[in-house]
Amino acid sequence: MIKPIAVLLSPVAGKLYVSTGRGHQVFTIDTATNTVARRPWADSSFRVFRPYNINMRIVAPLFFFIQSIDFSAEGLKALEERHYDAAVQSFTKAIEADAKDYGAHFNLALAYGFLNKDDEGIAEYRKTLELKPGLAAAEINEGMLLFRQKRPAEALPLLDDGAQQKPKDFQARYYLAQCQLETGALSKAEENFRGALEINSTSAAAELGLAHALARDGKLSDAAPHFRQSAQLDAGHHDALLELAGLYEKNKQIPEALAIYREFPDDVDVQEHAGELMLANNLYADAIPRLEQAYAKSPTAANRIALAMAYQFNKQVEKSLPLFDKAAAEDAGNFDIHMMYARALRDAKQFPASVRQFNEATRIKPNDVRAWSNLAGVLYVNGDLPQALAAFDRARQLGENTAGNWFLRAIILDKLRQLKPALEAYRQFLSMSHGENADQEFQARQRARIIQTELEKR
Repeated sequence: MIKPIAVLLSPVAGKLYVSTGRGHQVFTIDTATNTVARRPWADSSFRVFRPYNINMRIVAPLFFFIQSIDFSAEGLKALEERHYDAAVQSFTKAIEADAKDYGAHFNLALAYGFLNKDDEGIAEYRKTLELKPGLAAAEINEGMLLFRQKRPAEALPLLDDGAQQKPKDFQARYYLAQCQLETGALSKAEENFRGALEINSTSAAAELGLAHALARDGKLSDAAPHFRQSAQLDAGHHDALLELAGLYEKNKQIPEALAIYREFPDDVDVQEHAGELMLANNLYADAIPRLEQAYAKSPTAANRIALAMAYQFNKQVEKSLPLFDKAAAEDAGNFDIHMMYARALRDAKQFPASVRQFNEATRIKPNDVRAWSNLAGVLYVNGDLPQALAAFDRARQLGENTAGNWFLRAIILDKLRQLKPALEAYRQFLSMSHGENADQEFQARQRARIIQTELEKR
């Protein structure tokens, strides 16, 4: 606490001067108007006076004022030096000395904000605005803290009024736009992001905000250059281009998305995703170089499977087999890997090996109709007719009541000379095909007629 060492009588009637003893803070009380002012000690109107005894009841209020001034000065110095905890202590003492000092409340809120104590900061800004309604700086700062707290709807009126009072204040415009963006007022957000950019044309954040507002409003072609400008202004925003690529994907603009992914040749994850996107869009030849690069840099199971699938779909089955074999060995319980490997082996006409992989798939998922149906097909091609018939029957039990299933069952039964069930299977196929399989229907009619004749002769 500061203790005044002298009270000096002014040559001007009705005024008292008080020195804090620091040689540079001198205060005057005008006893007529009850006002206080601070003046430098070296002011030319001062002369040296002897101490003069006065009624301390008159001077006491000034001491509290001096305390408040001094604590606030210490707080401002602490803020400047980024000693925010010390600033909080000083401004708290200033408020204890003068609870109506809105400047101390404002600066205390500022210190709380720097300490990320947003709730306390918001409370102090609100107290500031109670004491000084409409103070633009307090409205803007409170709005920024509310936005940081993900409370954009509460921040909107504060930032709106602050921006109206300070139309050239970048922070007011930018955070107002952000709150409008988050609350769905997209056209207003676009307007204020543009306003922020008029104030500061080099703000990458405002460019990105404008891009978001346009994209959410369905104006992706208008948003694209702002995504790029944001990345150009700030290297830290380079990933904004990946966000744009994702929006292109969502909008089914695959070539545009892939063009952006090509700008990240050293990013393994990006190249892996680009390869998968190409696979999903049947761009197998284009996918292979990226997936090869991704697998060379990061030979993960996912990269291995993606590359194997690309080889398979691009009719480079022989290249896919070692990759599928390694994947199946490393993840023996993975149903999907065994199914993919089995199909690749089937395409390579390695039927016994394909049967083994399909059998493994049925072991892992004994009620999967696809596994049984595929197994039946390979067993049939491999000439294992009884086993193929059993697999087709199992697929039918699990729900595969298709024309194709009945046709192949009929063929197998016919070859096994089980004529009566073969005839029933041919007729069932013909009742389900409805002209969709002309060649097979012709074959089925011919065999059904022959079998019927043969059965009648018995």
